[in-house]
Amino acid sequence: MTTVHEPGLTTPAGALCVWPASTAEPRPGELTVGGVPLAEVAERFGTPVYVLDEDEVRERCRTYRHAFPEADVLYAAKAFLCRAMIRWVDEEGLGLDVCSAGELELAVATGFPPERIVLHGNAKSPRDLGSALRLGVGRIVIDSPSEIARLAAAVGPDGHQKVMVRVVPGVSAGGHEKIRTGTEDQKFGLSIRDGHAQHAIARILDQPQLQLTGLHCHLGSQITTVKPYLSAVRRMVGLMARLHRQHGVVLPELDLGGGHGIAYRPGDAALDLTALARRVRAELREACAAAGLPVPRLLVEPGRAIAGPAGVALYRVLAVKRTGGHTYVAVDGGMSDNPRPALYGVRYAPRLVGRPGSAAPAPVTVVGRHCEAGDVLASGAVLPDDIRPGDLLAVPAAGAYHLSMASDYNLVGRPPVVAVDDGRARLLVRRESLEDLRSRDVGL
Repeated sequence: MTTVHEPGLTTPAGALCVWPASTAEPRPGELTVGGVPLAEVAERFGTPVYVLDEDEVRERCRTYRHAFPEADVLYAAKAFLCRAMIRWVDEEGLGLDVCSAGELELAVATGFPPERIVLHGNAKSPRDLGSALRLGVGRIVIDSPSEIARLAAAVGPDGHQKVMVRVVPGVSAGGHEKIRTGTEDQKFGLSIRDGHAQHAIARILDQPQLQLTGLHCHLGSQITTVKPYLSAVRRMVGLMARLHRQHGVVLPELDLGGGHGIAYRPGDAALDLTALARRVRAELREACAAAGLPVPRLLVEPGRAIAGPAGVALYRVLAVKRTGGHTYVAVDGGMSDNPRPALYGVRYAPRLVGRPGSAAPAPVTVVGRHCEAGDVLASGAVLPDDIRPGDLLAVPAAGAYHLSMASDYNLVGRPPVVAVDDGRARLLVRRESLEDLRSRDVGL
């Protein structure tokens, strides 16, 4: 996606390439997003706080619709979900990919059409399946053989439910081994290689109340090259051809999942969406023509690529410590509001905002407030050498897998989410309070 920043910036454009497109620096040290100074957001709502650029989210939804005009684009709710996000996605014409009854019920309660929702999950609970059937989701993606009988029984002899099957295509892709899901020997999906996918599909075809609409695969997360998706297309079409020969079925849908990578720091690679759409469509046409099959309707499931670049996390510096040849900058958040550096070794590029730095830049380690040595938000970050307690740090590309993966570790409470747009800031999700935490503790 092309990012265009406002003219007149005092910072080189390359330094802001991983920030929302509305980001500007009208004066040295003052950074605005959506026309709102980030220092003003921190003063008004406190820190830590997530800032979400509404127009950036909407524009990224539109970019996907433009790139895949004949496909179903499903926003992956696990990246970040709240009622406002649900409304934006709905108004921009996307579907929704959910992984739990909680995500599903919030979406439907907000007014999202259930027929445009797909339910995933490798271990769906009775509540997950019950909510999906009661609310009428468009598709349920079957992930294991045991789900077939459970789902058929829950639907009942007179019921009807559209389903897909999650297939492991044997394609390795993703930014970290813990987020690679297209390979053998991991918890998601059913393998083509050992025949479990084919066996499950045959069982589904014997269940009249389950309508198999297509195949699903997901290769991993933070994928920055097109080639793995082309390999997946070939293998999935190959399976569809075998199913046609063996069972006489022509499956009308193919879901290639998401995992589209974004840049977290200047210079990082990101997936070229235009190239992805063009080459996947061409590969799909060629593979289907060779197999003598009609081209199925394509589904894609971006999450991070829509929400991630639209978000900024703000922290207040609590302490600066120089020890052991290193400078540690401790902030008022950490692994409870962003566990990704600890889980996946993700690296961010924090920036001093609210004042211009008056000293030369120097490498520092930005750490959190939690009682863990691994509570590191950014190692090797470059910040002015006069960084001090009370300063404000902003972290770009913080819109995905931050609040959705946040915890109450050390009972500090989860941060709020503030939307900015056209010079206005409004609260979307309030800060978790001590009273919230106390109210759940009901025993003595």
